[in-house]
Amino acid sequence: MIAPASVLTAPDLLGYAGVGLVVVTYGLSQMGRMDVKRPLYPALNGVGAVLILVSLYFRPNPPSVVIEFFWLAISIAGLVRALRNKSGAPS
Repeated sequence: MIAPASVLTAPDLLGYAGVGLVVVTYGLSQMGRMDVKRPLYPALNGVGAVLILVSLYFRPNPPSVVIEFFWLAISIAGLVRALRNKSGAPS
């Protein structure tokens, strides 16, 4: 059974935490306070996407699920690239 929209559930809170991670990391990058080439940026974005996907599992919204899967895939690709660059391997 789905809870009424006015009741915050644990998945809702996880989703809001994910949104917070994505928005804060993006905001910090736009203000020049976070280096998008370092592994932390895509890692935090990936964690944010996973948390949002957890909330969407319980309250599905198909377009949001699609964009979060893309966000997660791009974050994983960025993390792999950042880790390769950190180790000195060519990207």
